[in-house]
Amino acid sequence: MDATTTRSPVAFAASPMTRLLDRPVRYDLAESTCPALRLDEIAAWDELGSLDLGYPTSQGSTSVRRRIAADHGVECDDVLLTTGSAGAMHLLAQDRCHGRTLLLTPCYPPARLVPEGLGSPVDEVRVRFDDGYRMRLDDVAEALTPETTLVSLASPQNPSGVRFDDGELMALVRLVADRAPEAVVLVDETYRASTYGAYPVPRSAARLSPRIAVCSSLSKAHGAPGLRFGWLVTSDPVLAHRLRAAKFAGMVASPRIDEELADRLLARQDAVLRPRARFLGERLAELVRWTEAQPVELLRPHGGALCCLRLPEAFGPSAIAAFHTELAARDTRVAPGSWFGEDDRVFRLGFGHLAAGDYTEALARLGAAIDVAGGV
Repeated sequence: MDATTTRSPVAFAASPMTRLLDRPVRYDLAESTCPALRLDEIAAWDELGSLDLGYPTSQGSTSVRRRIAADHGVECDDVLLTTGSAGAMHLLAQDRCHGRTLLLTPCYPPARLVPEGLGSPVDEVRVRFDDGYRMRLDDVAEALTPETTLVSLASPQNPSGVRFDDGELMALVRLVADRAPEAVVLVDETYRASTYGAYPVPRSAARLSPRIAVCSSLSKAHGAPGLRFGWLVTSDPVLAHRLRAAKFAGMVASPRIDEELADRLLARQDAVLRPRARFLGERLAELVRWTEAQPVELLRPHGGALCCLRLPEAFGPSAIAAFHTELAARDTRVAPGSWFGEDDRVFRLGFGHLAAGDYTEALARLGAAIDVAGGV
């Protein structure tokens, strides 16, 4: 079993991730996003001129919540609109911070930083590249305690893009109910709607159990991170009431114009997601072809514009350092495993951010860096 209590948020905030993000590069394969939508792809300026800018409700626009509820297989009142998925994480962590948080890692850094910042001790269960980033229930069982009040994971995961199926999630719910009866299971579904080719969008975990809360946003799959628009879904009415009250106390309501734009975007969600799925399918296929000629392991993702690769076992610390040095010299970047609490032989590669020619060139530069580092 690999469960640990993590380091302080101050130490994590000073990590190489925050320093490197301040330095732009030409060929950035560390990004996990798709090309951003433009405002005129959602609404024309003259359509917004008559928008009423009075206070929205704290729960959020009924129209938007109905669209999200239908997509998640839940009721409208189960949906709370938030400031991105990070806002949803914060509301739930604030409600649960009287106990311990159990986090499946590697993970999106705020999944760790938010509960830590609120004073919740964070226990960690690592999922591994060798296991395809699937959870080991025995490890989770050993890490759970009656003091655990939040279990947090992502599906599909960041950094790997690996998705947990319904059977795995329900096995986890049963285990949590037995070992940590006060705990809520948070499933971050930010990448759920980001698929490849003609692959359908999987059903949300929100419908599976009242013990599951789901967060998501328009940032990744829909290409609208600038809206800072997300949601939290729970079919537990008592928890939903507390979360709504907490949102009202902290921010009153979501911005009215964001709700309007989100409503328009979700109304034509299929038309937005289909071409993005084709685009990501083509990019992933190019990456697969590239790896066939490279001494790297690719763990194929289930969703999102991101995946994990691993350098050869022969790459020791000096070769790994040389690899990243060579990449930097070529104005190129990937996300090293240490950004996510993983070994630096593993790196995350984003395949949806760069323009077509730049993406092909970035992969060529990545291969050159591997060749040079392999000779160290």
